[in-house]
Amino acid sequence: MTFAPLTALVEEKTLPQSFIRIEDDRPKVAYNQFSNEIPVISLAGIMGESESQREEISKKIVEACEEWGMFQVIDHGVEEDLISEMYRLSREFFSLSDDEKLQFDMTGGKKGGYLVSSHLQGEAFHDWREFFTFFTYPVESRDYSRWPDKPEGWRKVTESYTKKMMDVACKLMEVLSEAMGLEKEALAKACINVNQKLLTNFYPKCPQPELALGVKRHTDPSTIVLLVQDQVGGLQATRDGGKTWVTVQPIQGALVVNIGDHGYFLSNGRFKSADHQVAVNSSYSRLSIATFHNPTPEAIVYPLKIRQGEKAVLDEPITFTEMYRRKFANELAVGWNKKIPSKEQQQLQQEPEKPNLHQLQQETKLKRPEEIFV
Repeated sequence: MTFAPLTALVEEKTLPQSFIRIEDDRPKVAYNQFSNEIPVISLAGIMGESESQREEISKKIVEACEEWGMFQVIDHGVEEDLISEMYRLSREFFSLSDDEKLQFDMTGGKKGGYLVSSHLQGEAFHDWREFFTFFTYPVESRDYSRWPDKPEGWRKVTESYTKKMMDVACKLMEVLSEAMGLEKEALAKACINVNQKLLTNFYPKCPQPELALGVKRHTDPSTIVLLVQDQVGGLQATRDGGKTWVTVQPIQGALVVNIGDHGYFLSNGRFKSADHQVAVNSSYSRLSIATFHNPTPEAIVYPLKIRQGEKAVLDEPITFTEMYRRKFANELAVGWNKKIPSKEQQQLQQEPEKPNLHQLQQETKLKRPEEIFV
């Protein structure tokens, strides 16, 4: 199903019903109520000759992964000019006319393109965002027909940017591998071949931001995710199951690092899978750019090391494809099992049709993770 771009809704006074979250899921903290609780770590010296300096940086990274599954890095080696160019190109794309953006409509099983709200079929509530996504690594998986051809220069800048992000992700995976007492290539080998997907998120001004989310509360399926965000704010994290939330402080040039479900399972739960969501606002649009670093679909998901006295967080080894499918089915079920408050129910002209979740699960049985898109 294709949703119209959100452009026409920005000036409305009220949200369409499909974007209104149940009360428990609405943002509890403002988009710009920033917190300094998420660790900020300099990577300067991580590859240097000083062993003590490397150990100190590694210690900070491990502590952040154990506590939050999220941290920010500076001095990471990605030029700020390159990040600025990615911002510029992304903003120019989302400023195109609706017809120009919809030329890259991703519906119908296309592996990359433009979408509104979510990549999952049958979501109960819609996210207040537009986004563009495509696969960047391995290089042979690139389908340049799904990359934007406007604005000019997109391909060259994106290739440079994603290469830099892959380098940082691999460096961080080495640190985490050694922290588990394994060879530094352990996490990368568990991925078989590290895949990468680029996703640019655009969050327009929202007429009723207190009722909606830019992206619902979730964890990412990936091994590790790197994200840059502009200075508006809206990324929020929790470490206590959603009881309390903090809004991540935007830092010019910093990368936000999220551990995903794959990283959580490989570490046997030692490293948290970052639990996060995105709040929106009525005053400013917001942009973020994420690179997701994943294993190949057939990679086996199971703890690489189980420490003395621990129990494995998985009953048996599964493929990344199966891990993704289970996550996908659970997210749909959770969304549709939530009740719409009776007061808001009265405002509905027509209750949305609930999808056949069993049928959706069956339809994805033979699909790879990258194919479980609208």
